[in-house]
Amino acid sequence: MKQAVILAAGEGQRLRPFTATKPKVMLTIADKPILGYVIESLAKNGIRKIVLVVGYRKEQVFDYFGSGEQLGVEITYITQERQLGTAHALAQAKSAVEAEFLALPGDNLIEAATIARFANLKPNAVLVKRVDNPIRYGVVNIEKGTVKGIVEKPRETSNNVINTGIYALTREIFDFIEPELDIPDVLNKMLAQGRIIRASETDGTWLDIVYPWDILNLNDRVLRQITASLGGTIEAGVAVKGTVVVGKDTVIRSNSYIAGPVVIGSGCDIGPNVCIQSATSIGDNVVIAPFTQIKNSVIGDDVNLGPGCVIQDSVIDKGVVIQGNFTAFSSQTEVKVDDEYHQVTVGAMLGEGCRLSHGVVAHPGAIIGNYCQIQAMKQISGRLPDRSLVI
Repeated sequence: MKQAVILAAGEGQRLRPFTATKPKVMLTIADKPILGYVIESLAKNGIRKIVLVVGYRKEQVFDYFGSGEQLGVEITYITQERQLGTAHALAQAKSAVEAEFLALPGDNLIEAATIARFANLKPNAVLVKRVDNPIRYGVVNIEKGTVKGIVEKPRETSNNVINTGIYALTREIFDFIEPELDIPDVLNKMLAQGRIIRASETDGTWLDIVYPWDILNLNDRVLRQITASLGGTIEAGVAVKGTVVVGKDTVIRSNSYIAGPVVIGSGCDIGPNVCIQSATSIGDNVVIAPFTQIKNSVIGDDVNLGPGCVIQDSVIDKGVVIQGNFTAFSSQTEVKVDDEYHQVTVGAMLGEGCRLSHGVVAHPGAIIGNYCQIQAMKQISGRLPDRSLVI
């Protein structure tokens, strides 16, 4: 297998506010877009011909990945003008694919080892995995190693084997696509007409991202794999423990404490007297003022955190400015996304470009939209729409 089609056109409505300004595949985990990890995993398996099906805010994908040369791959871009489904997306790539190819999502964390054996299988095949919550996914019914059917998001199931969305296919699939919109429906049609589709099970890393707090799960998994690298300037009196990455031109000022795994980007100014604890990713050009504490959180590029902030289990998107004494404690809470209710342990989710004055408290599970402005000493809970003004 020398070619892969990556489906990267979707928006990810349930991930708002983070996908209101960027495609889902460009969400940053440990200072790199999710799509970057997918491409790297393919390249490590010798799959260097990449067809990227893009759509929603596709220019951001073009600008970041270009021709693919920097990652050692060759990228061909195909546009899905309307995001109608995975099979519809794959159909757009018909003219660009070879006789055999992998098809996979661009918004899942997939390690190279997870697809190493699968990439050598003879099509047609689907990669499956056992999970604790199968009703979120397509459940795969298997008999003697072959697929008998895929049931999307069943209400109940005794089977915990799910479809990862990673397939080994031949061009024959294009004969079955129309009028179907999603790949599982196409595969069910192929099965009904006597085609054989094998199932290959993996216990390797495969994580999807559906809700805002899933960003934290992916971040934690990526940080477990990092290799320590201390760039920039680390002043006397800084304590660094565990695996920590510090980017170029970053300054960590005296009496700060960093307990890895932690990734800190380039051009940051941190401290003095800042505490950054495990499972935290900090982007580029971030300023963190004294006496701020951060744990298990993702901080985007160009964020400015004033003094005395306490941030736990939270995601703060790029360009956010917080004047100081911001509190985002974590606790188990009920969070509503669309018409779904979820019990999760989480802090706050802040969209990009927000401006928060001194002393703002975000209750656990608060979701603050993009470009919101919140005046001093306010308490925020629930969800704030984009560009809200709280006075």
